[in-house]
Amino acid sequence: MTLSRRTVLASAGAALGGVAGCLGGGSSGSASNLDGYETISVDGQSVPLAPIADVHDWYESDRAKFVDARSRSAYIQSHIEGAVWSPARYGQEQDDPVADWDADTLVVTYCGCPHHLSSMRAAALIDAGYENVTALDDGFWAWQDEGYPIAGGRPDYEPPLRVVEGRTDPALAGEWAWARHDPTGQREVTPIASDGSYALNVRFADVAPEDSIRITTPVYELSAPIADLASGLVDVDGQLRYRSV
Repeated sequence: MTLSRRTVLASAGAALGGVAGCLGGGSSGSASNLDGYETISVDGQSVPLAPIADVHDWYESDRAKFVDARSRSAYIQSHIEGAVWSPARYGQEQDDPVADWDADTLVVTYCGCPHHLSSMRAAALIDAGYENVTALDDGFWAWQDEGYPIAGGRPDYEPPLRVVEGRTDPALAGEWAWARHDPTGQREVTPIASDGSYALNVRFADVAPEDSIRITTPVYELSAPIADLASGLVDVDGQLRYRSV
């Protein structure tokens, strides 16, 4: 097949029925090198999660193309060598490099959380008609820890991990909770669980403990220093509660 994304987008409605049958978990349909992988459902699409060992094999054999779904600033800091920047959810607004890839290209998306932004980007690509799309299950930092090829201005730098926990209405299960550092455009996302809870794994580069991070869910938004957010709990009313010691 030699269709580019520009061609696929014009007939996406017809393409989706064929795409869904060849993804993940032993589904029926045409054969795919992604059959048998664990999948997650994102935005109505089944996204395969590929383990780092398989992804590295694809990298070494030049079988796959790689998509960094994080912010541009994170990509500039460090990224898988040869990867393009095409952020979640829909890529660059103009001249996205993925747009000219063939529809049957083996595409691996990745992020740092380890696979929420990447699965969101993968779901959008599948929705657009790409047939062999997977998210790196282990995430970018596992790739770095393995010593696999990395490029960028600071390839050895790993931001500290800060976990921001919160809760909201359980009726919002499956919706998204976001963390954003607006000055640099860095962001992280996680799905809201069935009980309304969420936990954001935040690795923002060059963000000091006192720097403000914006947390959003479908029903509230608040901004607070990242250190305070990591030591507290964002409650159902959108207020930060501090944990007792």
